[in-house]
Amino acid sequence: MKMNRILSFATLLIICGSLQAKNHIVTSPNGKNVATVDDGLNITVSHDGKQVVTVKASIRDGLKIASVKSKNINETIQAPFYRQKEIRIAGNQMDVKLNDGFSLQIRAYDEGVAYRFCTTNKKQTVIFDETADFCFPEDSKAWLAYSTNDEKPFAMAFQNFYDETLLSKAKDKYIFLPATIQSGGVKVTILESDLRAYPGMFMKADGLKLRAAFAKYPKTLDRYPWRGMTYVADTEDYIAKSTGARTYPWRVMAITEKDTEMPVNNLVYALATPNQIGDTSWIRPGKVAWDWWNDWNLKGVDFEAGINTRTYLYYIDFAAKNHIPYVVLDEGWYDSSKADIMNPIAAIDLQQLIDYGKKKGVNIVLWTVFNVLDEHLREACEKYTKMGIAGWKIDFLDRNDQTAVEMAERLAKTCAEYKLFVDYHGFYTPTGMNRTYPNILNYEGVFGMEEARWAKKETDMPRYDVTFPFIRMMAGSVDFTPGAMRNGTKHNWVECYQNPVSMGTRCHQLACYVMHDSPFTMLCDAPTNYEREQECVDIITSIPDTWDETRILSGYISSYMITARRNGSDWYVGGQTNWDERKVDISLDFLRPGESYQATIVTDGVNANHNAEDYRIESKTLSTNDKLNIRMASGGGFVVKLIKR
Repeated sequence: MKMNRILSFATLLIICGSLQAKNHIVTSPNGKNVATVDDGLNITVSHDGKQVVTVKASIRDGLKIASVKSKNINETIQAPFYRQKEIRIAGNQMDVKLNDGFSLQIRAYDEGVAYRFCTTNKKQTVIFDETADFCFPEDSKAWLAYSTNDEKPFAMAFQNFYDETLLSKAKDKYIFLPATIQSGGVKVTILESDLRAYPGMFMKADGLKLRAAFAKYPKTLDRYPWRGMTYVADTEDYIAKSTGARTYPWRVMAITEKDTEMPVNNLVYALATPNQIGDTSWIRPGKVAWDWWNDWNLKGVDFEAGINTRTYLYYIDFAAKNHIPYVVLDEGWYDSSKADIMNPIAAIDLQQLIDYGKKKGVNIVLWTVFNVLDEHLREACEKYTKMGIAGWKIDFLDRNDQTAVEMAERLAKTCAEYKLFVDYHGFYTPTGMNRTYPNILNYEGVFGMEEARWAKKETDMPRYDVTFPFIRMMAGSVDFTPGAMRNGTKHNWVECYQNPVSMGTRCHQLACYVMHDSPFTMLCDAPTNYEREQECVDIITSIPDTWDETRILSGYISSYMITARRNGSDWYVGGQTNWDERKVDISLDFLRPGESYQATIVTDGVNANHNAEDYRIESKTLSTNDKLNIRMASGGGFVVKLIKR
């Protein structure tokens, strides 16, 4: 075994470039994470003295080190609409001056290591390719999400399961970020931050390496007839171009000793460009009643349900009754076949809906397609702001080439000028743009509840539900769109497009509202379904949308997770399991000593393994000295509210 390790390390040096005699080192404040760069720009990262990854990094041929300087990083970051109110983060930075107007910055934090290239060139800089080969010292377990478009791998919705595999056995497909690899006794998760005017990073496995790949710069675009959505028809031979001095995206390696550290790793947010829109007091997070998932399927009403004014008046009444601040009008409020965003269809009296909603404390959010809004950006924002909408749900970008990334930033910036927030769907994995533009309240880029409409019996959503929070949620918030009131067990779940059913228990759904970073969260089911389940609606709407503090109490990737979040003096705990039934013990030692809390405990019912909609509620008084023992059914979950008395 020892000889095999020696051979593996020797092979790694050959693949990634042998270490030079002259090395430059930067160390995290706690001394555990060390990054060493050699004259060939090979960055070797170690944790507790064990090598975990070596990155062969280059953005242009012929770059050489001219000088090296170091500095300390110590920041307190205000983080509105994030998993915690404030981030305190410290690190050490090495500034590596290169030739040809380029430089390399490497930072070592207790949470991981990151690097990026910079340029001071005043003229146009064209990047033909960027090398980022992540080389691992031995074959390791990896969690990888592959592109779902084999023909055009860089054009898809960034939604897929994670393939848990040995790195050497990874599929010959493009991988989108984040990607997690178990190496040197820790998990290394590869992400990116501060992606601006540059293509997002994909990867491809090559033996014990993950090699970066990027979409080429679009040369020509064409348009699909339905929705007016544009796609890349032809590309240039380069990936990016820009004029003037700039920084390039951070390549992030989050390093975690325990799985419970993963969902609360803050490097992506902390490394992004700070707030560029100024005042954020006008931005209101909140829950939203959604139409598309439930197919506008109302029961027992005296009008024809569908995309029409009467239906949305009903949604508004439901939202107002339950103190839900938003209703979204999804696809269909304008003629998608003509991409006619400036004119609602005749069946929708949009001004009536907006005015009616405002009288009841409910604001309207409008769905559209990225390029359709972009083509009418100021005209549409001007018109619909005057009418009184609160924001946009923007869909079907399905790309992350440079022009797509620029479009996403342009939309966020312009919408902020009109005091409109945005919810990005059909969008690439977050890269911290919500720090730069805090009016970006949420992102999709997750295999969410919409998949239940066309999933198959063998689809394992409960497993995914306790996998993505450890990986995908490191990158940013998730618009998972939970809240199903029709729930199925592993054995009796059925596919139904018009009356969709979630996989797992009712409590599994309720727990999403605690477990997900999601300041703008859907209630995906129909108002008439919720009206028969008022107790569950009351639980959902009583859970806050923003948090002062988040902790992961216990969990293992792909098995289960238990999250505790604080809002003011109150705590909320949520848990989910995969298809394995399990019992968990929860210490309440995070509660303030000497205080008592009124607890509402919502758990899977005794018969939830047979009837996924079965749940029970109990109330009791608890304190920091108490412990909870909770059973989660197969595909189950729970919610505990702890309100300070």
